Amino acid sequence: MSRYTFLGLLFAALSFAASTVHDFTLKSIDGQPAPLSAYKGKTVLLVNVASQCGFTPQYAALEALYEKYKDKGLVIVGIPANNFGAQEPGTDAEIKAFCTRKYNVTFPMMSKVSVKGADETPLYHFLTDPANNPATGGGIKWNFTKFLIDKDGRIRARFEPNVTPDSAEIGAAVEKALAE
Repeated sequence: MSRYTFLGLLFAALSFAASTVHDFTLKSIDGQPAPLSAYKGKTVLLVNVASQCGFTPQYAALEALYEKYKDKGLVIVGIPANNFGAQEPGTDAEIKAFCTRKYNVTFPMMSKVSVKGADETPLYHFLTDPANNPATGGGIKWNFTKFLIDKDGRIRARFEPNVTPDSAEIGAAVEKALAE
């Protein structure tokens, strides 16, 4: 069995065992385990991010959204990925420095992962699996794809990169999820 076949089977097994986003643990940008179960009871916006993308200025709107709603229970989680045009080539330390210096990011950032392909992280396999999530499944097309997760860890909505964090669409979805 090839390495890629084994990894694919492993990721599939992990995603079928998972029933919510809270079943996954990532690594923080500082290298510490970051169980997503820590966000139980919170509304979460998961975003695959990149530092050298045309959508990178969305960091400012993500931070503004976080500041506006964090005291009401919103957490934004940035998940760097280098899958599209090699637009996130940096190390975790470089990514953290860039986000802090250029956009004053204070929301949680995770360690860089792969969001598609043979080395796709299990979380993204779960998020994009149409069998598990028919309304929001399908491969990630580019950086800054956003998943809105409810307080119970279920996927509520998916927003493609061109839907900005300061859009009425995301604002309304966040407010609705926070109210439930």
